[in-house]
Amino acid sequence: MSERTQASKKRQLHLAAHFPGVNNTTVWADPRSRSQIDFASFEHLARTAERGLFDFFFLAEGLRLREHKGRIHDLDVVGRPESLTVLTALAAVTERLGLAGTVNATFNEPYELARRLSSLDHLSAGRAAWNVVTSSDAFTGENFRRGGYLDRADRYTRAAEFVRTARELWDSWTPQGEPRPFAHHGQHFDIEGEFTLPRSPQGHPVVIQAGDSPEGREFAASAADVVFTRHGTLEAGREFYADVKGRLATYGREPDDLKIMPGVTFVLGDTAADAQERAAEIRRQQVSPQNAILALEQVWGVDLSSYDPDGPLPDIDPDPGSTLVQGRVKITDASPSSRLRSSRGGPIEIAEKWRALSRAKGLSIRQTVIETTTRQSFVGTPEAVAAELEEFVATGAADGFILVPHLTPGGLDDFVDRVVPLLQERGVYRTEYRGTTLRSHLGLREPIWKG
Repeated sequence: MSERTQASKKRQLHLAAHFPGVNNTTVWADPRSRSQIDFASFEHLARTAERGLFDFFFLAEGLRLREHKGRIHDLDVVGRPESLTVLTALAAVTERLGLAGTVNATFNEPYELARRLSSLDHLSAGRAAWNVVTSSDAFTGENFRRGGYLDRADRYTRAAEFVRTARELWDSWTPQGEPRPFAHHGQHFDIEGEFTLPRSPQGHPVVIQAGDSPEGREFAASAADVVFTRHGTLEAGREFYADVKGRLATYGREPDDLKIMPGVTFVLGDTAADAQERAAEIRRQQVSPQNAILALEQVWGVDLSSYDPDGPLPDIDPDPGSTLVQGRVKITDASPSSRLRSSRGGPIEIAEKWRALSRAKGLSIRQTVIETTTRQSFVGTPEAVAAELEEFVATGAADGFILVPHLTPGGLDDFVDRVVPLLQERGVYRTEYRGTTLRSHLGLREPIWKG
């Protein structure tokens, strides 16, 4: 068997780029770090991703500035342009790269959002994607007319109906370009009229989803094209992959109809030891003394500013009903990464596990936070990282990866220059774009028209 034939039988992996700046992944103190608002930052990362032949560029979004102890949390990102506006601008400076924006299904309406997404898909010649997120957070809801009206149990039912309604709108024009009236009468939406845009170049924008709860997994299996997950270890990845893919048949879908792409970080070094040393330094920069106390207060729910970050964990019990931190996903609610899997449960349970870890290893507050909140990273030489990425895809732990660099905007440069060529040599990654739409990059079928 020739090398080319062997390569063609290997599972191909997908790559996407997440613009950093959310939570404490980004190291803003690094002198190479630049603005998270200037268009030049978005353009640099997007152009790098396209140079690396990535499937898409991914933007997160928050709808309210986070608060800590009643004040804006100035250790966090406190400004970010609206996602679809940024992506529309990027459509003019890229040619093939997919453009994925996070837009909340709780605080938007189907007609307006379906129109904006379809506009982006037309303007980019079929490269738009929508990351569907939900919120039951009354704090965020105060920015909107309806406030925190939505019960937590209803957030996925509204999101599922939202996606169905958007797809009905996108299908209201025939493939031949004939507009037809639409009507949707459901639990959350009661609308009818005529949509203003014809069917877009890839049929529908790609739908991305990031929930990890049982409801989230079911929603992904029924409605999503891509799942953005935090399961970064082989074991956790295989469990999640098998579970979500196993749900697809219920909805008449095939395994390849849904791509599972965990969000991961990476650190490269000339040697394994060099990479590990760099990774440790990055974690120390990400978890500053102030951020260590913040992470602790997310669990304990009380003011711990008098505690020494280099000292022991508090011996007081957490306050499970605290609202000390507002607008931030609590550690107790977060989708678990490899380390957090052992910390699932309520604040009291997490505090006990952190204390046990601290006692067993002699860790300070800051060291405990570093160890318990570290997201899975691929750390090593470019050759080692390329081999590990291939293993994840080859053994059914992922279809690809959404890379979250720690620097804005140049954090992806080394990966594209040093790892992508090795993946290509291994025969597991494209050497050129073969199509023009995001669906073609992902290997997804165009949706069947259901007019």
